[in-house]
Amino acid sequence: MTIGYDGSRAFLSLRTGTENYSYQLLCALSAVDRKNRYLIYIRPGVKVRKWPENFFFKTVGLKRFWTQLGLAGQTMRDDLDLLFIPAHTLPVIHKPGLKTVVTVHDLGAEYLPAYHQFKQLLYLKWMTVFQLKSASKLIAVSKATKEDIVKRCKIDPKKIEVVYEGYDEELFKLVKGEVLVNRLKQYDIIAGEYFLFVGTVQPRKNLERLIEAFSRVILSETKDLSRMRPSNKLRDSSLVAQNDKLQLVIAGSKGWLSNKIYKLPKRLGIEHKVKFLGYVADEKLPALYSGAKALLFPSLFEGFGLPILEAQACGCPVLTSNTSSMPEVAGKGAIYVDPYNIDDIVKGMERLKREGERGKLIKAGFENIKRFSWEKCARETLRVFGDL
Repeated sequence: MTIGYDGSRAFLSLRTGTENYSYQLLCALSAVDRKNRYLIYIRPGVKVRKWPENFFFKTVGLKRFWTQLGLAGQTMRDDLDLLFIPAHTLPVIHKPGLKTVVTVHDLGAEYLPAYHQFKQLLYLKWMTVFQLKSASKLIAVSKATKEDIVKRCKIDPKKIEVVYEGYDEELFKLVKGEVLVNRLKQYDIIAGEYFLFVGTVQPRKNLERLIEAFSRVILSETKDLSRMRPSNKLRDSSLVAQNDKLQLVIAGSKGWLSNKIYKLPKRLGIEHKVKFLGYVADEKLPALYSGAKALLFPSLFEGFGLPILEAQACGCPVLTSNTSSMPEVAGKGAIYVDPYNIDDIVKGMERLKREGERGKLIKAGFENIKRFSWEKCARETLRVFGDL
C-alpha cells in the first residue's frame, strides 16, 4: 500500500501539539512499518535526515494555499492508495476514490468559539464539517473527542477510531541532582520553588483564572499570619517563607488574545512571582517538569493534553481540569478541579503543597504513563489504515 502523509506540520522548528503529533507518529511509523510505501509531503526549505528506504519525501512548492492547491494537486498526480492527514485539514479536491484518514485533535472551535479569530473560526468550522463527513475514516485522539464528534457533528461512531497519542519516552525522564540545578539556572529558578504551566499562552488554557488562583495561594497565608499571636507567628513562619519563594513559571509561546494574560500579574501585584519563559524546546522541558512542585494544567478544553503525560514521566505531580479529555489521559495521577471555579483551583494547589499528597500523585503518574507510547499509537494507526 502506498500512503500519502501530510508532513506540512511535522518539520516546523517550533513544534507544539499537532506538530509534535505529526512528527512523532511519523517517526514511530518509520520504526515499525517496513511493508508500506510512504510519500511524505513537505513544505519548501525543509531538510530531513535519512529515513528508511520505504519513506520518500516530496516538496510541494506553494507557500500559500499549500493544502487546498499544492497538496490537492500532488495527490491527483501520485498513485496513492490512502491519504493520511495527521492535523485537521483535508484537501477539498483529491483523486476520486482515494481513501482518506484524518486525525481530529479536538473541536475547540465548536466549544470555545470566542477564543478563535473570526476568519480562523469560519474556516475551522467549515473544514471540520467537510472533513468529518467526507473522510473515509476518522481517528480521534481520545474517547472524549470521539464523543464530541458524535454529539456535535452527528457522525456515525463506527466511522471513528480512538487512538491515543504517546510521549517521547527517551526524552521525558526524571532529571535530578546537579544536572537539574544547572539546567534550571538559565531560567533563574530553583527546584521545588515553583509551579509550572506548559502550553500556548491563550485564553483557552485558562491562564487568567490560574494566575488569580496562584495570587490567592501566595497571599492568603501571609494575611493569616498577620492576624496570629506572636507565638503562632513563629511556629508558622516557615509557611510564609515557603510562599515567599514560590513562583508560577509559564512555558509557552504567545497566542491570540493573550495581552490580558501578560498584564494580569502586574494588576494583581504579583508580577515578581510570575515568570513567562516564552517557547521552550522539548529537550529543555524535562528539567522544568522535574524541578516543579507540580504541573498546573486547568485548561478549559483539550482533545488530549500531552503536557500531562510529559509531566508524569518526569515525576511531576499534576493538577488538571475535570472536563473533556483530561481525566481520561491523567488517570489516577492528578488532582482534578473545576476549571471555571477559582476557589476549587486554589484548594487543589493547597493540596499540592503537602509532600504526602505529591508522593501519591507521582507514584500514580508513573503507573499511568504505561498506557501510552508512540509505538502503540503507530501500530493502532496502521490497523486503521489496514481496515480500509
